[in-house]
Amino acid sequence: MPTKAFAAESATSPLGPFTIERREPRATDVAIDIQYCGVCHSDLHFARNEWGMSVYPIVPGHEILGKVTAVGRDVRKFKVGDTAAVGCLVDSCRTCNHCRRGLEQFCLGGPTFTYNGEDKHMGGMTYGGYSERVVVDEAFTLKVPGNLDPAGAAPLLCAGITTYSPLRHWKVSKGQKVGIVGLGGLGHMGVKFARTLGAHTVLFTTTLSKVVDGKRLGADEVVISKNADEMAKHAGSFDFILDTVSADHDLNAYMSLLKLDGTLVLVGAPPNPLAISAFSLLFPRKHLAGSLIGGIAETQEMLDFCGEHNIVCDIEKIKIQQINEAYERLLKSDVKYRFVIDMASLKHSQR
Repeated sequence: MPTKAFAAESATSPLGPFTIERREPRATDVAIDIQYCGVCHSDLHFARNEWGMSVYPIVPGHEILGKVTAVGRDVRKFKVGDTAAVGCLVDSCRTCNHCRRGLEQFCLGGPTFTYNGEDKHMGGMTYGGYSERVVVDEAFTLKVPGNLDPAGAAPLLCAGITTYSPLRHWKVSKGQKVGIVGLGGLGHMGVKFARTLGAHTVLFTTTLSKVVDGKRLGADEVVISKNADEMAKHAGSFDFILDTVSADHDLNAYMSLLKLDGTLVLVGAPPNPLAISAFSLLFPRKHLAGSLIGGIAETQEMLDFCGEHNIVCDIEKIKIQQINEAYERLLKSDVKYRFVIDMASLKHSQR
């Protein structure tokens, strides 16, 4: 199926109208007309080949929400007219130990990512959600609670699961003290989730102007991390800290805030290696870890949790024709807190 999209055709070219091919639905496939697609910072990294792994042309987008227009004969979870979603994964080997445990993101054979991944069905590379439609196997297609605002729900497919997964894995709960480092697309969701899970939630930010917003989003306290005295007041008191920052920063400052057996988890991806003092880990015993999105079952759990508690992302809707401007604003952190493309605007674009 010829499908209109927006693509980067090189690392230096702006995104523009492009035509891609989507497969006809197979027996287990779900075809989705895309209504909304969130804009993740990794979209920008891939469009500009900042991680050195982009294959052009590239159609970004892995926070996809839309309406089901067709289903294969063996599909059981969806019917035409349903709202459906697709996140960062569209396939995996499904047989390795990790896949059998519901950890498809860590597939030992290599997960198939929604864009810039090997397309096992059509050859070439997968294309993402900056497009009219997508066709995905039912096993990697997700249900969206009907009470959620669809535009605000779209970024849950990456920003949501990226922060929800570590909070659940490390069993964040009522009575714990939890820190969230950074208030951006990931951080604002970390605050919402930690507070909803019952933790005493502390936001760390370098920006004074984000104090009010942090508290509006649910933080019990907001600490300006550049203020040594404010940081010192929290030394040795945290059960868990979720670090969402993708810029270079001092991890040791946050390790000092953990209590015995406390854990600092990285979900941001700074461009350079971060130094860590051995003594930050040794005394008292502390843990430094990382986390990457979640498997399909956990992502569905996250969406159901959001439906139960009416949680969506704070967003700014844009037209697809504004995507290059949005990327420049993203570099300046000029968004509260996730851009979401209204894909209806794609119908007005020209190749």
